[in-house]
This record gives sequence, structure tokens and C-alpha cells, in this order.
Amino acid sequence: MTYLTYSIGDLVIRIKNGYMAKRESVSAPYSRVNEAVVKKLAQLQFISDYHVDKEKKLLDIRLRYDDGRPALTDLRLFSTPGRRWYVSYRTLKPVLSGYGFSLLSSPKGIVTNIEAKKLKVGGELLFNIW
Repeated sequence: MTYLTYSIGDLVIRIKNGYMAKRESVSAPYSRVNEAVVKKLAQLQFISDYHVDKEKKLLDIRLRYDDGRPALTDLRLFSTPGRRWYVSYRTLKPVLSGYGFSLLSSPKGIVTNIEAKKLKVGGELLFNIW
């Protein structure tokens, strides 16, 4: 079994690859951070649902399709284990003129760029998703 050092990047790439392969669901390793990211993606309607299997330590993620089109078009990773990308709420810009979102790890938990501006909190920029 391989242990990945950057689980958030692994999680979102698994979701993206699942959409590209037109799968109904994907599995990812469970962690509280991964669960928080998946919960936020469900709120933003990029996935339809998720289930936590704590015995097997897995997240089962159901992908969402609208009329056969994937809900997720693409994403861009920013922070990596070798380079952390920190931003202030003042420097956050809309993603694709407001059609996408930036996800940040902040003191208030996992938040979008819109929530970060409202809460006036910055943090580690994880990825942009649209």
C-alpha cells in the first residue's frame, strides 16, 4: 500500500479522473480533511453524495451528471507538499468570472473564496474548481 503525502490533491484528482472515465462513483482514503473537502464539494454541487466507511477508512463519492455532462469541468491545484500557497482574503479573485470556486484551508475550516471574503479570513489556497 502506498502512502500519499498530499491527500487533498490525490482526492480531487481521483474525482476528476472519475468524471473523465464517466464513473458513477469513486473511492478515496478517509481523513477528516478529505471529508471536509468532500462535504464542501457536495454543498457546491460538484458531487451528488458521499458515504464514510470508517471500518475500511474509505470515502465513497457519488459523482453528479447533469443531462450526461459532468458537474466538474476542470480544476487547478495550487498547494503541494513542496510549495504551500497562502493567500489573504483581499487577494482572492473570482474563478472563471464567478462560475468556479477556490477552496482554502483556513482557521474557519475549508471555505470557498466567497466565504473567505465574507469572513475576512485567508489561508492556504488548495485548488480552483469549475
